[in-house]
Amino acid sequence: MPDLRRQVLESGKTISRKAASKEGSGRTSRTNSAHNSPKSSRNTSRQPSDDEDAGNTSDDTMSLGSLDDLESVDVEDSSTDWISELQEIIEDILDRKRSSVFGREETYAAFCRLAKVKYVFQQIWRQVPDLLAAFLRSIRSETSVRETTLALRALELLVITAQDDTIFENAEPLLTRAIRDSTSVTIKAAAIHCLGTCTMFGGAGDEGIQDQMTFLLDIVASDGQSIDAQDDRACVTAALQEWGFMATEIEDLESESEDCVQIFMEQLTSSEPSVQVAAGENIALLYEKSYTPQEDDEDEDEEEGSDNENDGDSDSEDEHEPLSTGPKLIKRYNAYHNTPELEDQLQSLATVHTKRISKRDKKSLHANFASIRTTVANPRRGPMYNTAIDQDTNRHYGNKLTVKIGKQGVVHIDRWWKWIRLASLRRVLQGGFAVHYFQGNRAVHIILPVVMVRMQDNNSGRNTPKKAHKMRQGRRLEIHGYSDED
Repeated sequence: MPDLRRQVLESGKTISRKAASKEGSGRTSRTNSAHNSPKSSRNTSRQPSDDEDAGNTSDDTMSLGSLDDLESVDVEDSSTDWISELQEIIEDILDRKRSSVFGREETYAAFCRLAKVKYVFQQIWRQVPDLLAAFLRSIRSETSVRETTLALRALELLVITAQDDTIFENAEPLLTRAIRDSTSVTIKAAAIHCLGTCTMFGGAGDEGIQDQMTFLLDIVASDGQSIDAQDDRACVTAALQEWGFMATEIEDLESESEDCVQIFMEQLTSSEPSVQVAAGENIALLYEKSYTPQEDDEDEDEEEGSDNENDGDSDSEDEHEPLSTGPKLIKRYNAYHNTPELEDQLQSLATVHTKRISKRDKKSLHANFASIRTTVANPRRGPMYNTAIDQDTNRHYGNKLTVKIGKQGVVHIDRWWKWIRLASLRRVLQGGFAVHYFQGNRAVHIILPVVMVRMQDNNSGRNTPKKAHKMRQGRRLEIHGYSDED
């Protein structure tokens, strides 16, 4: 694929807490003048800056080698009443007759800022149909790239908040049209992500999810040509990420696994690390899905026989090879017919040392593909952070991936479906993920079910320095993920 990085608008940065708190902060002083400002007051083709619209495009990804936590965004509530501000924003969004392109861009940006860092269900549920209609109108008209991408972003936040199963059927035709017919690849990529979010949270059902997976797979297999976005890394990456997100919801992918792995292997040769990583994660997910929990009526001999015919030494379990937690997993089918060939390709990416790749991208490739290769070698192993190889035993080892959620929680990512869902939630909610989780966003809890257990201090006995350290460690919240069959 040719290098088209310069054609993708400002898609490689994530938003900082400081920037998020400033996003839309100037709206109050500009709103009144924005209503009646003519279109000529601003170049409608001006693109969003990182501060205004970070996260719209597809390269807002998480890396196994760089992610430490998901800190909540601090938003200053002392200066204004955010609920009143939100109601004013909604009134401005619905008052389209007196709005301008600039005004809509500002109100959409302000809505995204609040809906991202606040769980606004109670404030918007009565107006969901009207908000949906307003966002779809902007997506349909495509007056400016910024208005359209902000409307797509706002629609994502609406659907993840609203708990409305009618959104998919109303939004899907228009989103599909935008993906196919838009003249902007930035809008196409944002629409792909929005389609994925609406499919997963807007009431598509299993049949609808599978239809959209087929649509996205066609985009990947054609390198974007099927939607007139040839070799565009943002669109291909978005299609890969949303396919993986939807695939976590489908229980049985045996019939599709062979063809899908082959398509994703072709994307491993891309010149874009974001495409390679997304393709690799989907491959790891497909291998993970080829193993399912052992049933009560299955004996040990049957399980051992199914593994030994393919996995070699992959059954060996020792302290250097942490496996996933939960029930024992049994192989059900071959995810791909030539796993050794795939492992060689993954190994080359896990150790790539070309000067054409930046240090940051190289570090990401090494960390991600070492972990992906580990899962392909033994699908019982989920994502592992700082995965490495013991030079004496040639075995893979590493620390299980642990992600902090705000200042209160920790989640152990021991399965690829959890990692992919967490990455998708984080792309939509960014720093507001912790807020939505702890304030009870039902969509977040359903898509990433976790159980929180507060660790109690044990004050009995003498508090030696070593014991005191253990007690301090025990004050953290430990979050354990459900197993696949939950």
